[in-house]
Amino acid sequence: MCQVYPYVKRVLDIVFSAACLIALLPVFAALSLAVALTSPGGAFFKQRRVGRGKELFDMIKFRTMRADTPSDVPTHLLKDPYAHITPVGRFLRRTSLDELPQLVNILRGDMSFVGPRPALWNQSDLIAERDKYGANDIRPGLTGLAQVSGRDELPIPKKAAYDGEYCRNMGFLPDCAILFKTVSSVAASKGVKEGGK
Repeated sequence: MCQVYPYVKRVLDIVFSAACLIALLPVFAALSLAVALTSPGGAFFKQRRVGRGKELFDMIKFRTMRADTPSDVPTHLLKDPYAHITPVGRFLRRTSLDELPQLVNILRGDMSFVGPRPALWNQSDLIAERDKYGANDIRPGLTGLAQVSGRDELPIPKKAAYDGEYCRNMGFLPDCAILFKTVSSVAASKGVKEGGK
């Protein structure tokens, strides 16, 4: 990994997250209204996640589930996740539009556009596996190598191994390739697993 790239990467994160937030203001307004009007509760959802150096931060999403859903359980581990997901939430999750508020996390420095997806604070098994590869030492990402290589379908050791591979090979061109693959994966809804069955 180029020693200079993390600094370049941070500058790019700031510039592009700020530009996206400004350009997407009408989209944010429309989606916020849709979420708030179709399900009791606020438009946004905050969840405690593990950031760089295992420091905790609140990751922001559009709320896609009922307000009484347990907040610290990964969706695919809920007994019946579809019973918790709202109709608007299904659309947001299918299109990954629920992730848009994380642009704020990127601008603040909690996250990057590309990196390991931030683990929940209580996912000790994933956090421990990432420690083996140094994957907890970089900013987590809106998308990452594991995301475009299987997402929820990957077992934890494999997911952590992909995160470690990303850390070793982090650079501008690999990041561009991951972002390109992310668009393709989102369009095809690849690797999304809502339930444990």
